[in-house]
Amino acid sequence: MNTRAIAVLLGVFVVLLALPPPAQAQATSIDTLSFEDPQLEQRYRTLIESFRCPVCQNTNLAGSDAPTARDLRQRIYEMVSDGKSDAEITAWISERYGDFVLYSPPLRGSTLLLWTAPLLIFLLACGILWRVLRSRRSA
Repeated sequence: MNTRAIAVLLGVFVVLLALPPPAQAQATSIDTLSFEDPQLEQRYRTLIESFRCPVCQNTNLAGSDAPTARDLRQRIYEMVSDGKSDAEITAWISERYGDFVLYSPPLRGSTLLLWTAPLLIFLLACGILWRVLRSRRSA
């Protein structure tokens, strides 16, 4: 593989890393939950769209038809109706299902690799490219 091909591959890799993650599909829940306050309903919708379904994994709670997702939507509805804060709801769901259900998990020891992996992969690719270019130059 020549230097130009490696540079092109590295360029494509960098561009892919720079792209935003795919947008979550705007799914609507089939639940018939009603709120007296439209702000509570909006808060509920925002919450169920911000958690990943523990069963489906690539779908948020709003778009999942899994029984677990339906139960979680009902529980979140109850917690919102009871006046729980978003932080309390997030803490409850995170304790029960782990950081996996959060689309933006907190930075802590167990998620450090998740947060640093893109940078480490980029640095590794740059190091490999530099080494290949240096060895070709000396040859």
